Amino acid sequence: MLKRLKGKSKLFAITISSSLLYSGFTFDLASAETEYLPRVQKSQTSTIQKNAPYLADAASIDRVIRAMTLEEKAKFVVGVGMPGISRGPFEITGAVGGTYGVPRLGIPELRLADGPAGLRIRPTRPGQNQTYFATAFPIATSLASTWDTAVAEAVGEAQGNEVKEYGIDLFLAPALDIQRNPLNGRNFEYYSEDPLISGKMAASFVNGIQSNGVGATIKHFAANNQETNRMIIDTIVSQRALREIYLKGFEIAVKESSPWAVMSSYNKINGTYASESTDLLTTVLRKDWGYKGFVMTDWFAGKDPVEQMKAGNGLIMPGSPKKSNLIRLAVEGGRLNEKILDRNIKNILRIVIQTPEFKKYQNSDQPDLKAHAMLARKAASEGMVLLKNKERALPINKNKKIALFGNTQIETIKGGNGSGDVNAAYTVSIAEGLKEAGYQINQELLSKYKTYIDSLRQQEPYKIKPHPWGEDFGKLAPVIPEKPLQESEITAASKDTDLGIIVIGRNSGEAEDRKVVKGDYLLSDAEQDMISRVTTEYHNQGKKVAVILNIGGPIEVASWRDKVDSILVAWQPGQEAGNAVADVVSGIVNPSGKLTTTFPVKYSDVPSAANFPGTPAENPAKVIYEEGIYVGYRYFTTFGVKPAYEFGYGLSYTDFDISHVQINKGKKFKDKLTISAMVENTGSLPGREVVQVYVSAPDGGLEKPSVELRAFAKTKVLQPNQRQLLHFNLNAKDLASFDEEKSTWVLEKGTYTVKVGASSENIKGSATYTVDHDVIVQKVSDVLKPKVDFKQPTKQ
Repeated sequence: MLKRLKGKSKLFAITISSSLLYSGFTFDLASAETEYLPRVQKSQTSTIQKNAPYLADAASIDRVIRAMTLEEKAKFVVGVGMPGISRGPFEITGAVGGTYGVPRLGIPELRLADGPAGLRIRPTRPGQNQTYFATAFPIATSLASTWDTAVAEAVGEAQGNEVKEYGIDLFLAPALDIQRNPLNGRNFEYYSEDPLISGKMAASFVNGIQSNGVGATIKHFAANNQETNRMIIDTIVSQRALREIYLKGFEIAVKESSPWAVMSSYNKINGTYASESTDLLTTVLRKDWGYKGFVMTDWFAGKDPVEQMKAGNGLIMPGSPKKSNLIRLAVEGGRLNEKILDRNIKNILRIVIQTPEFKKYQNSDQPDLKAHAMLARKAASEGMVLLKNKERALPINKNKKIALFGNTQIETIKGGNGSGDVNAAYTVSIAEGLKEAGYQINQELLSKYKTYIDSLRQQEPYKIKPHPWGEDFGKLAPVIPEKPLQESEITAASKDTDLGIIVIGRNSGEAEDRKVVKGDYLLSDAEQDMISRVTTEYHNQGKKVAVILNIGGPIEVASWRDKVDSILVAWQPGQEAGNAVADVVSGIVNPSGKLTTTFPVKYSDVPSAANFPGTPAENPAKVIYEEGIYVGYRYFTTFGVKPAYEFGYGLSYTDFDISHVQINKGKKFKDKLTISAMVENTGSLPGREVVQVYVSAPDGGLEKPSVELRAFAKTKVLQPNQRQLLHFNLNAKDLASFDEEKSTWVLEKGTYTVKVGASSENIKGSATYTVDHDVIVQKVSDVLKPKVDFKQPTKQ
């Protein structure tokens, strides 16, 4: 990859303080000021020694490692620093990390950049007129809500193309930690509360990225389910919950997509930092799962680089000379066997030889952003979830007049904050999208909202400011209070229009969790008042009101949902947000998204509410996953707790029937289970339906949740009265539970019920099969045991 070098990187002079808050932790800068010298240009690197081996292919790797000096080895397993903290910017401005090159041996430097809603690089570069914008795709939760792995793969392929054409070798995405609690500030980067959805979507996304010949990095491995004290928090979790819930998605992604890299997480797991855990990174990942790529740390994760090397964490990021020196001294002092260093280097070099940089690919800096924007629009509309549609308030004919209420109609949120942000060329607001679609918008009210927002944005508390982590991370826009509505404004708008649309927005980001307070998880008083007054006025005139939720995760809905006629969850839909919303509101796209996370009636209903984010409450050091395997819908269905909207829920503008649920003949499980179901569009509009296959397993030696998702599929677009027969094939591992006493995946004997439906609670048909005797499906390593005893819920 002949990257466009624009002169030597200059050392970043740090004079502001002795420490800097980054990613939710304090990074010591006392020694960072001189940690990194300016990067040497490739044309200035040392010449190749005549008799030295040269990295050419897989067969040359061992010879190259033998030729490396100990100093080169110690530097190679440590990154070359982070721009803005310990070094100047990379030639690809906005790249967040790089690897050490050894030119005399043919080992190139690689560049790494953030995701997963799009490539995060800086859109401008000093002295250049060209721009380097990337496409902001819908957030991962939105992508998962499509329940369409083909869409995930297409988005991954498009992002991988931008990664490659902008000169990046490794993309730090996707993220697939479980949405254990709705307050996790980073949930928008994750797919679901369910590991099957998470794993399948991640695998498809990775396959799409890597089809370009660039690498994907699945993260954050593992049990990284909160931002509060994420650098030090000790996650106390049972072996069964780890295997069935928190590791399962990663296992699926590893086995079905072979990601080039895995990023270990910040947190401890049962007392040991994930990045220093041999049990996690070598025993589980490589021995149990057969992983062949390499592992890198999250940025500044862990404490001991030597223990990270031993654990199989081959690349320490972003890196510093101090850590390289510690590794070199550990080898010289006998604390670290050099063979371990060689092992880690070999894992990395196996990937290096596949990269565009190694293959000298000439990146164009010209990805097809227009085509990718259209894909982002399609993916966003496919992931929107219709929660309510009383008397078919939606879709709206384009000859209808609309009044828009809520600040977020103008300041529409494309995605979350932090490393998951994307520097896109634009974001289409919901107001802009509806206007572009041809709707008549009440201009008087719209103008008043614009004036209100513009006025507050000029005031110091509400000015849009650079992100505290640096310009590469975009900007931060303080939340503006909802515009106060005069009764005369509501009355005038309602008389002038056919429908009212209220837009509610929420954002969150890295390094901070959400809170159960008004204006965050709860609606503010102003928002509640707006909903009450607008709906009263419109309903008095026999007109309807719809609410659009521009959010990254669940909010409280039970207190106000009965007041409105329609609720559409638009999520954070990326840069084409307004256009995608207009596609669904107009009926051009029939909503087919389904929830991949439960919306509870109240926060206290969430099974982890009592222990999130840990103890002691004022400064958590540990968090005990007392709910065990009963995460999300597994808890709500098993213990009879009624949610506001259940996992898998989502309405359509048409109607579907799921029938003829059948399993393989004999109803005896042997090596696999074949399930079929017929889907028919019984409504009057074309549409797609998601078919979800749950299994209720018998309680034998192991207690099981009432239902567990075991398979899913999305139909093609079905015309009215059209049918489609779907088939699902499940093997023993797909159906097994984990017995932590025996460290085995086991399919226990008894009668199992297959439940096929449109959500976890809307089951359309069922069938049973029997397992005559316990089947030991797989024996795995007995590792990652919690060191403390704690009670977990039981059905007894």
